Amino acid sequence: MAQKKISRYEDSDLYKIRHSAAHIMAQAVTELFPPGEAKVAIGPPIEDGFYYDFDLPRQLKPEDFPAIEKRMRAIIGGKFEFKKRVVSADEAKREFKGQPYKLELIEGLEKGGFDEYGNPLKEKPEISFYTHDSFTDLCRGPHVANTGQINPDAFKLMNIAGAYWRGDEKNKQLQRIYGTAWETAQQLEEYLWRQEEAKKRDHRKLGKELGLFYFSDDIGPGIPLFTPKGEMLRHIAENYIRETQTRYGFQHVWTANLVKEDLYKKSGHYDNYADVMFPPMVGDGVTYRLKPMNCPSHMTLFKEMGLHSYRELPLRFSEFATLYRYEKSGELTGLARVRTVTQDDCHTFCTEEQIGSECALTFKLFNEVFARYRFSSYVVRLSLRGEGGKYVKDPEKWDRAEAALRKALDENNVEYYEAEGEAAFYGPKADIIARDVLGREWQLSTFQVDFIQPARLGLTYIGEDNQEHTPVVLHRAVMGSTERFLAVIIEHFAGAFPVWLAPVQAVLIPIADRHTAYAQKVAEQLKAAGLRVEVNAGSDRMSAKIRDAQNQKVPYMLVMGDKEMESGAVALRLRSGEDLGAISVDAFLSRAKEDIEKGD
Repeated sequence: MAQKKISRYEDSDLYKIRHSAAHIMAQAVTELFPPGEAKVAIGPPIEDGFYYDFDLPRQLKPEDFPAIEKRMRAIIGGKFEFKKRVVSADEAKREFKGQPYKLELIEGLEKGGFDEYGNPLKEKPEISFYTHDSFTDLCRGPHVANTGQINPDAFKLMNIAGAYWRGDEKNKQLQRIYGTAWETAQQLEEYLWRQEEAKKRDHRKLGKELGLFYFSDDIGPGIPLFTPKGEMLRHIAENYIRETQTRYGFQHVWTANLVKEDLYKKSGHYDNYADVMFPPMVGDGVTYRLKPMNCPSHMTLFKEMGLHSYRELPLRFSEFATLYRYEKSGELTGLARVRTVTQDDCHTFCTEEQIGSECALTFKLFNEVFARYRFSSYVVRLSLRGEGGKYVKDPEKWDRAEAALRKALDENNVEYYEAEGEAAFYGPKADIIARDVLGREWQLSTFQVDFIQPARLGLTYIGEDNQEHTPVVLHRAVMGSTERFLAVIIEHFAGAFPVWLAPVQAVLIPIADRHTAYAQKVAEQLKAAGLRVEVNAGSDRMSAKIRDAQNQKVPYMLVMGDKEMESGAVALRLRSGEDLGAISVDAFLSRAKEDIEKGD
């Protein structure tokens, strides 16, 4: 039985509230200026809020927010009805005479190619206005019935940013005002708390404070440098995934970082990803590229291993491979968006009939990994084709792939929502979006069905009928990329990693120099048992050493003085500040191993 699909944000009351708040804000902002001087662009709802883009006579500042918010509350108090009116293109142009951005949008609607946000459309849309009070906007809705349905105590203007018209840096830069709106004042308060907490958890800030990674102008933008602690963190995270997926039947392979450009032309990647590939390198008349993705290499390996039988399928390849993508400098964001991307990329070669069972295996793997990292929930986005030219033109294969993926999700009782235009160029995908402790959503894992590339690259196997067939390739990643995954878990745990994941699990703190030899002896005993420990034998006072270890978010601090040295014990403190007193080294080891086993 098909699983009930997840309701869309676009259908929620909160979406209507935020959309309406964007219009109310636009009215309040334009009223700051003489009639006609403020040029308005678009104002959609977004995750957790809304924004509106303006071309204004002067630069707005946060100091303008109180006046804008006061006017917004007055408009809300007026309980003005949101009235929809369908109009002709000519009528729309007359209404927005002197508003160049609206006129451009109207022309797009008139031609039928784009909606009011510049998104491609399948068919020519109606042109409609929404009016409340004295403000009219080009809009297709939806909205609340009247402005009074917005809680005046549950919205807030957040910040101002620059935004190029339609996202094109060749266009004029506009002023974008971001706001948030909720149903209750308590929800707003909780959201503002989460925002402040998110600032404290910013992985770029914590990465530097904890000494995990750095970026250097001498190396180049988007190329991180990992310290010994940072490399240990990524090693533990990657090794856990490697060991886990080995249990699930994946075989690890290795393919080079340099690939002939022709392979990407065969696979279709060149036509779709050339703009994010690093420039070509030519040697002996052959053009090479730094590898931006793994799938063509894995498929080539499958082909080179000889003719396969259906009895070998499913055949699962996995590789932690560093890829190179020339992301725009303005889009680089710490570890979350880099130019050297290490993917835990897996490709399963199987028959069409095996897609369902492989989907079940994949989601079992996802659930195990997410539980280990304490992600309490996730949602699945079924990413499908949209309008536009980035998809390989093979409708029959696309239809089969989409039907197969939807069937696999339904058979495995996976709840999902559909999103057109988010598919890979070669096939649909199920993107896993996990929620962290602050309720923020991060796209991490993916499961993709590909009927296109295997045929383009000439992959075959011998079926039960003794004939050659083209396998289906399932693309799958758990972490997505090591770098982005680390950014997520640094913020998810606020740098206080569970014991099994912490780069340093315990710091040994000798109170005086005479206790250092004993601390070193205990450290060797703990290391031999598999723990990652350090000895702080510096000249600082004990309290300063404890404070430093707490700031470094080390799970355990083992303090050693005369009593501990005489009894072969350690005084155990936790990073929370809790002092558990003296225990034997063996007792500490048992506790640490138990915490690691539990995932604490």
